[in-house]
Amino acid sequence: MDYAKVAFSLYGDRVKTWITINEPIIICDVAYNRGVFAPGVKDPDFGNYICHKNILLAHAKAWRVYDEEYRLKYHGRVGITNHLYWFEPSSEEHKEITDLVNLYMVCIHAVFSKEGGWPPKIEKIIADNSKKQGYPRSRLPALSKQEIILIKGTYDFFGLNYYTSRRVRKARVDDKFHDWPLGDSCVEISAILEYDKTWERGACSWFWVYPQGIRNILKSIKDSYGNIEVLITENGIATKSSNLNDYERIDYYKKHLEQVWLAIYKDGVNVTTYTAWTMIDNFEWLDGYTAQFGLYQVDFSSKNRTRKPRASAKYYSDVIRSHSYVPKYSTDEFYLPLLFYTFLPCILMMVILLLYCPMVAKLLYDKRYRLINITDTF
Repeated sequence: MDYAKVAFSLYGDRVKTWITINEPIIICDVAYNRGVFAPGVKDPDFGNYICHKNILLAHAKAWRVYDEEYRLKYHGRVGITNHLYWFEPSSEEHKEITDLVNLYMVCIHAVFSKEGGWPPKIEKIIADNSKKQGYPRSRLPALSKQEIILIKGTYDFFGLNYYTSRRVRKARVDDKFHDWPLGDSCVEISAILEYDKTWERGACSWFWVYPQGIRNILKSIKDSYGNIEVLITENGIATKSSNLNDYERIDYYKKHLEQVWLAIYKDGVNVTTYTAWTMIDNFEWLDGYTAQFGLYQVDFSSKNRTRKPRASAKYYSDVIRSHSYVPKYSTDEFYLPLLFYTFLPCILMMVILLLYCPMVAKLLYDKRYRLINITDTF
């Protein structure tokens, strides 16, 4: 709370949109299930769930501090951003377990649902699993009534990061489980996460391209939580190539922006913001500098870290200018080539004729020549 107060006090007059926590699923689930992100502790039984509770309490307290002490003064808004996969059943028989996998992203329910707290179905599953494992109580820490009330409704918008999707099926006897969610399974629910073989792959091991997923998530948010404002705070693709002609990134943005457009104008989802991830190449978690998300290429071998715009930078600037995922030419882009390649040669030709052909000059300026006879002219 102290840190939040300092930030709100120093920047509240200029910063009007705040995100308290970015991607709890990465901070908690990936970190403690895999043990390779900070804090470097592998504890998939308890660590991830304790982390989620602490994340929720920290977010809620920061939101309420702003709401009570700074909102009337600065008129800003505060929310939490979730990194969401779109999960769909691999076939109709797997719909029920797919619904459970979607609920398993527990932070969302506690903040955005009308009842608050952990999703009851997930709470029961973890309690039952904990009992089978011999634990005296559930591995999912309880939320008191006061904590549920504190957390519930602490949002001014829904922050969404979307990159990829999976198809879900029930685990078979011979299936092996790996860590959730990057390991493509969810041991707590006995679910296996798969990708369609027709989906294109990004540079990261977990990245499969499915543009329809972002529209489906947006519809799901509206169906679950009403006409909530959605801010898409990250969306983009990682590539390995340093080629400036990154047409695969342009294709990714174009197809995903089309799906966002459909969600807005066909499904009525209240999307107000779209953010491309990211402006320049960055240090991408365990992939380091090998996975490149940037609209601008960064030369990491140069001491100056030289930046060069990729083709996607031009495309995205056109999107912003034209408000269309299929950009039209700007006025300058259309008329300048027309001027240089059409009108200027014509004007130049006329000047030459006027200078070096007196007869033409006479014909042009003498009003008596209403009808020109070619044989008389020469």
